[in-house]
Amino acid sequence: MTFIATPARLSTASSTFEADLKARLHWSAEADAAIEQRVADILADVQQRGDAAVLEYTRRFDGLTVSTVAELELTQVELKAAFDALPGVQREALQAAAKRVRSYHEAQKIASGESWSYRDEDGTLLGQKVTPLDRVGIYVPGGKATYPSSVLMNAIPAHVAGVGEIIMVVPTPRGEKNAMVLAAAYVAGVSRAFTVGGAQAVAALAYGTATIPKVDKVTGPGNAYVAAAKRRVFGAVGIDMIAGPSEILVLADGTTPPDWVAMDLFSQAEHDELAQSILLCPDAHYIDQVQAAIDRLLPDMPRAEIIAKSLNGRGALIHTRSMEEACQISNAIAPEHLEVSSREPQRWEPLLKHAGAIFLGAYTSESLGDYCAGPNHVLPTSGTARFSSPLGVYDFQKRSSLIEVSQAGAQSLGLVAAELAYGEGLQAHARAAELRLTQVPPMRKPT
Repeated sequence: MTFIATPARLSTASSTFEADLKARLHWSAEADAAIEQRVADILADVQQRGDAAVLEYTRRFDGLTVSTVAELELTQVELKAAFDALPGVQREALQAAAKRVRSYHEAQKIASGESWSYRDEDGTLLGQKVTPLDRVGIYVPGGKATYPSSVLMNAIPAHVAGVGEIIMVVPTPRGEKNAMVLAAAYVAGVSRAFTVGGAQAVAALAYGTATIPKVDKVTGPGNAYVAAAKRRVFGAVGIDMIAGPSEILVLADGTTPPDWVAMDLFSQAEHDELAQSILLCPDAHYIDQVQAAIDRLLPDMPRAEIIAKSLNGRGALIHTRSMEEACQISNAIAPEHLEVSSREPQRWEPLLKHAGAIFLGAYTSESLGDYCAGPNHVLPTSGTARFSSPLGVYDFQKRSSLIEVSQAGAQSLGLVAAELAYGEGLQAHARAAELRLTQVPPMRKPT
């Protein structure tokens, strides 16, 4: 069967451009009401019945015939065996990717994840204490596709942060275990792993069962049920983000081979039908060349049907007046992945404010970031890059303020605190500060 992909052709010169672009970008993060209710029921059931509920849903949804949740745990011996059984080239690729991901996140920890303190002029110590989370849960998808790269991207920064225990959950429909996912868990230092997926896995991590330990935070992507579950358990545990469909935006000046850009657009479109691929370019002739490359390359793609649906439904090839205007539009979209496919990427990078990850230059394909460049591939989607950041070491740490007030400091700070506390009508607050003054004043009466 031949599939045709014709992304919308838009122009910033059109009077309807803003409305056309808005319609193309629209994606509702609101979960289907039926999904929300089903997830709510599963969470409540797991919270009440623990292992028994997890076992029931795993039998029902994944078709696994086991009698206890303990049988769903993958031992370290099994993880190592999966790694050892991989072809040498796959073992080397996993290790190479893990090394680069670890190196990047170790640098990130040094740059932003250390405790600090200082003393001011009166001897008061002020600072920040950074400590890792005790236990985190990582969700690894295992339905339509398998993602060993997601294991690395979630587990390694947690490991670098110093998290004490990393619990992995991954669905294995019909008991089919992906060797590379298990091997990646071994390489990344996962502490314990369970073949459980869906909302029941998120519930087990959030609330704990007799077999699956309660965690402090749940990270990792998943389907609509997983996303709805993460949204509902937030507060009982931390979460990384609610991820929407994958996105790529390519800023091109027309100097990159069109086939490269077409394939980069495919690289996100092949994820699913709701993924979004957008090209911004001031060269109309080049846009024609990219469309021609799409037409020529698509028939050879194994996931051609998904790519075509994605590009037809949400893709766009946008003709801009200039690269400067393209940068402005990119900032308004705030894409998950942003490629600056130009001869002078450093010229345009200072103009770009909002993106999950920025890939500079024609040779920097987004796929390198997905697997092995080093920075994390768990990125904000659906415009949330305006206020959110990639997953990182900082997501697996927490910060405590340090305050040690000297006797001298208590004299000046106490007066300030007392004045503000009396102003708020909180006499005990004020008095607690005043009692530490060398000369204790009488407590004021409420006004």
